[in-house]
Amino acid sequence: MSPESTLARWRAEEKEVAAKLSAEVGWASPEQVAGLSGLEVFEAMFAGRLPRPPIGDTLDFMPIRIERGLAVFQGRPRTKHYNPMGSVHGGWFATLLDSAVGCAVHSTLPAGKGYTTLELKLNLVRALTDAVPLVRAEGRVLHAGRQVATAEGRLVGADDKLYAHATTTCLIFDRPG
Repeated sequence: MSPESTLARWRAEEKEVAAKLSAEVGWASPEQVAGLSGLEVFEAMFAGRLPRPPIGDTLDFMPIRIERGLAVFQGRPRTKHYNPMGSVHGGWFATLLDSAVGCAVHSTLPAGKGYTTLELKLNLVRALTDAVPLVRAEGRVLHAGRQVATAEGRLVGADDKLYAHATTTCLIFDRPG
């Protein structure tokens, strides 16, 4: 598939997802997610029944697809994300990849469980500027245990160029309530 056709497909998918996500920005209350598995939380978010997290608006990215053990996010690198050297700040890469790998882990959790990132290892392999219209971060679970989960992620452009890759270790815990 050519980069142009990939970019057109990505834009169409983004438009479709944006139409389904809630206009409400915020986070779900414990009462809203009680009894829901991690995947069911994302299904409710994609159906517009739960608010979308504000970080996506702040950093210009959004979830595109979340399945059990897989999370795909899409972002727009912009000049407002630049570091003093004239390229996208490493923190933007890290946040986008942390979202993808963390949500991949979250999608495997049963009701009543939560997680937090214990470690995020990030490798930036190519500079990113606003000349790249869209990038995708894809996170995949490697191991989902009772107390610890690990996942890996890749940040790529529509031309399939790799910009960064990451691994995470997450702690699994019982949610209060």
